Amino acid sequence: MVHEHDHHDSWWRSPAKIALYVFLGIAAFFLITEHLAHLAGILPYLLLLACPFIHLFMHGGHGGHGGHSDGNDR
Repeated sequence: MVHEHDHHDSWWRSPAKIALYVFLGIAAFFLITEHLAHLAGILPYLLLLACPFIHLFMHGGHGGHGGHSDGNDR
C-alpha cells in the first residue's frame, strides 16, 4: 500500500524558511521600534492636522451645519 504524503500544510516548515521568518521578524521589530522613535515626535502635529479633515468627513451623516430638525418637518 503506497501512501502519498501531503506536503501542502508543511511548505513553510523547512529549516531555511523558519530561519528566514525569524530573521524577518527580528528585522521588522527593529525597524518598527527605531522608526517609532522618529514618528512619536510628530504624532501630536499629525493629529492636529487630521482635525480639519475629520471635521469635514464626519459632517456628511447629518447634513452639515444647516437646519437640524426634530423629525416634524412638513
